[in-house]
Amino acid sequence: MGETYASSGVDISAGDEAVQRIKEHVSSTFRSEAIGDIGGFGGLFDFTRHGYKKPVLVSTTDGVGTKAYVASAAGRFNTIGIDLVAMCVDDLVCQGAEPLFFLDYISVQKLDPDRIEQLVVGVVEGCRQAGCALVGGEMAEHPVDEPDDEFELVGFAVGVVERSRLITGAEVRPGDTLIGLPSPGLRCNGYSLARRLYFEVAERDLGDPAWEGSSNSVADELLVPSVIYAPAVRAMLAKVDARAIAHVTGGGIPGNLARVLPDKVDAVLDRSSWEQPPVFAELQRIGDVADEEMAKVFNLGLGMIVAVRDRDATKAIDLLRTGGHRATVVGEVEKGDGQVRLVGEPDLAEGT
Repeated sequence: MGETYASSGVDISAGDEAVQRIKEHVSSTFRSEAIGDIGGFGGLFDFTRHGYKKPVLVSTTDGVGTKAYVASAAGRFNTIGIDLVAMCVDDLVCQGAEPLFFLDYISVQKLDPDRIEQLVVGVVEGCRQAGCALVGGEMAEHPVDEPDDEFELVGFAVGVVERSRLITGAEVRPGDTLIGLPSPGLRCNGYSLARRLYFEVAERDLGDPAWEGSSNSVADELLVPSVIYAPAVRAMLAKVDARAIAHVTGGGIPGNLARVLPDKVDAVLDRSSWEQPPVFAELQRIGDVADEEMAKVFNLGLGMIVAVRDRDATKAIDLLRTGGHRATVVGEVEKGDGQVRLVGEPDLAEGT
């Protein structure tokens, strides 16, 4: 018998089974604008139903980084898709955009329909939370010399905003208030360092307590799903004008907030004004990591920062809390040269 694709390590029948398994999950995310079903050569979305006068499409792409390695090692695949959606749609909303639709790309060494279904279930849940349709994606089986359960997960999101409502950060002024939205975990950033600290420096296992006396394991803490902020922020934007919005990802609070600041102002954040989850203090303790390095690598408990006029701060906070987030004032804008400064000592959550 001659060579076949299966003999090279690619199982087409497993791919077909995976598609059948995920069809119902994917269709549950469809908005009224989504057309057709998965299985075509492209995802279809009827944009004419929107009432925008001068619409601007906003697009983003991102992945889950080395958090995927933790999911593989722990054998937990059903929530990391939420992280993927969060990384993309929460970038969209920084410019005021409504997330419309999403596509994913999953690359595996060996295609296991059950694992693919779990990954897609997470993406589906993320899309439901974000209010966007999962209109398509791709699964690729790449037989190489890697563990069978390793994977790569990447996403692409498209949103829309009225041109007159586009948020650029250009209007940020001294006296503006900075509002922080809490992040209970690392989201998808800093995992190369976090993995080194936990597994190499501290020589912990995934099942060990995340810190002394913790009821959560290392795996529990490292796989906390990313919060999706986009719906609550969009609801706030319907009633309050935001000067700027920063999604705190790679680069931490200083790196991401600086991206939306004009060059004649500084952002000053008081670290005692929000609660820092214990995982960050534990990582810093394990590796004796400098404060400046921690701030560059990790979100330190803030996943998103919104700048509003001082007179709008109370209303904005109320709206964000109604949307399910413990929003709080974390700082203010001053005259300066585009810098971000973190002052004060962190408010360490109980458990450190």
